[in-house]
Amino acid sequence: MLHELLLALVGYTGDLIVDERERQRSLGEQLPSDAPIYEECTFKLAPDISFLEPSERDAIERLISLGFYYKELDRFATKSRDLSWICSTNEISISQTSDSLKEKTKQTSMYRRAIANGIVEILSVYRSAVLHIEQKLLSDPIPILATVTQGLNKFFIILPPLYELIVEIERDDIRGGQLLNLLHKRCHCGVPELQACIQRLFWHGHQVMYQQLSSWMVYGILQDQHGEFFIRRLEDRDVESESSCPDTFRKLGTKLPDDASLRDWHMGFHIFLDMLPEYIQMPVAESILFSGKAIRVLRNPSPAFRFQDAVSHQQLPKGSHRLQGFTGRFAFQREASGDAKLIGDELLPQSEADKIDLMLQELKESSEFHKRSFENAVDSVRAIAASHLWQLVVVRADLNGHLKALKDYFLLAKGDFFQCFLEESRQLMRLPPRQSTAEADLMVPFQLAAIKTIADEDKYFSRVSLRYRRVFQYLLRLKRTQMELEKSWASVMHQDHTDFAKRRNNQMNCSASQQRRQRCRPMWRVREHMAFLIRNLQFYIQVDVIESQWNVLQAHINDSRDFTELVGFHQEYLSALISQSFLDIGSVSRILDSIMKLCLQFCWNLENCESSPTAFELDHITEEFNKKSNSLYTILRSSRLAGSQRAPFLRRFLLRLNFNSFFETTARGVLNVVRSRPTLPLMQQ
Repeated sequence: MLHELLLALVGYTGDLIVDERERQRSLGEQLPSDAPIYEECTFKLAPDISFLEPSERDAIERLISLGFYYKELDRFATKSRDLSWICSTNEISISQTSDSLKEKTKQTSMYRRAIANGIVEILSVYRSAVLHIEQKLLSDPIPILATVTQGLNKFFIILPPLYELIVEIERDDIRGGQLLNLLHKRCHCGVPELQACIQRLFWHGHQVMYQQLSSWMVYGILQDQHGEFFIRRLEDRDVESESSCPDTFRKLGTKLPDDASLRDWHMGFHIFLDMLPEYIQMPVAESILFSGKAIRVLRNPSPAFRFQDAVSHQQLPKGSHRLQGFTGRFAFQREASGDAKLIGDELLPQSEADKIDLMLQELKESSEFHKRSFENAVDSVRAIAASHLWQLVVVRADLNGHLKALKDYFLLAKGDFFQCFLEESRQLMRLPPRQSTAEADLMVPFQLAAIKTIADEDKYFSRVSLRYRRVFQYLLRLKRTQMELEKSWASVMHQDHTDFAKRRNNQMNCSASQQRRQRCRPMWRVREHMAFLIRNLQFYIQVDVIESQWNVLQAHINDSRDFTELVGFHQEYLSALISQSFLDIGSVSRILDSIMKLCLQFCWNLENCESSPTAFELDHITEEFNKKSNSLYTILRSSRLAGSQRAPFLRRFLLRLNFNSFFETTARGVLNVVRSRPTLPLMQQ
């Protein structure tokens, strides 16, 4: 009886101790080999045993439950460690693959296999304890049941919770980071023996995660065949779908980039929240995501960069050469080479990769998971990756030149070019845009302006293409409005000088000339008010906003050696442009847009009429302009804007507009909030 009990303790039943599942099979019921584990103990004493006392029966049934737990844990471990599906997949063609094989492959989990390895370790300790009991019983002339109970007593607090654990894993199909999360929660218990076992399983699970982290953060390779890592690659069909496009591209309406490396950086990888353990916070996961993407870029620079790098070095003398960056001039010694691997080795030296690998190896070898150590290691890796990526982007790829080109062409810093461009496209701009050919229509005046002003001086101009984005559209409309107002004034002065010359030569009646000038004076006043507002607004945006924030951006980057900081500084720069240009305030942007339309309407009416606009047209434009300009001033000096980040620059703009209190007075008059003036006492006669 004792030998049959010992066999049952390691999962082998017989006549005295039976397994209910075997009885079901004997009755003809078919049970699949991969059926889920039972949630209730199926090991029972045979019902026809009559020689046992009730106390002995209770003790034996309690003991054989350990055998049931052992068998189920061993069954889970065997199934989780089964790698036969690999051979089957290699031998069977895709067209002949059965549904069952596909399902089996789908359910494969590296994390479950790792946990199974830990369970095997625990079960080996249990088997050793059973073997020790057997040796003790054989050496004892009077074997007693208490010896078995005493030898296995500690496993009553270990095997049942482990059994509950695997039941939950199989029932809910828990895999990957979810499995780590489950183990992390169960580590917090008040039983030291059980806690040590769960921590050992937790350690085994982390071995897989550290292996994936090492592959990702050292080599930039995503090693995740079964979709269990919290960093996941988007499939090409997902990237092409609108729902998966980043906000940057979706809001701007930009098509997906053609460069594969650029697609990888912006939308190739993302954090899969379902597999992110709760004890790894989102900033840490984002650092891991960034580090891997940075390592991918450093180890595999894009073909465009390799070509540019090779060309730039062929143009420079061999040996010492200098590259212009944000901090001045950087000196580097290098042999010119276009080999991708050599460039990758330069961008990320092997010593740095070894340093990253060593940090992850130390985490991997630690017997316990320490959150603070893990986060410090991730921050260190991120700092290394960000530093080398900064070197690549700022120094090797000349970020300063690219940003300056963006500022020149999309923030209109190259004024002579856009002055010429707007001159060449003046008539085209007056026509309604054709959505299908708008870009092609503008390329002719764009290229003509480049030939006249840039020629071959700017090496980045060839990469510029017209894209009417929000800030660019706003600045271009403002520049165009300012030019049209200047042209209208030039036209009026030309007519006046012509009249003066005719009058001087007695070719024109002096009274007619005076009448023309009298009629034109109200029109000149309106034009001057328009030009005053547009001129000050343009100066405010180009100088107080764009140039001022550009200097702030460069000052920040001069003190930085971290790519992620560069990204933050650039985003702050863009946000400041939007905010301080009032593009984020719908009421202000709409008023500015309507003011510019009124100015253009005024200029076009003046140009289309041989003499001057009719009194009705002039009165209408004047009335609308006064309303809009006074409303603009009232909104800009409101208390809500006075307390925002716009305040320092906004005050300068308002001071320029209202230097003689004209705007304040007229705004109060239009809005009917004129303060009552104190009346002077009448002088007594």
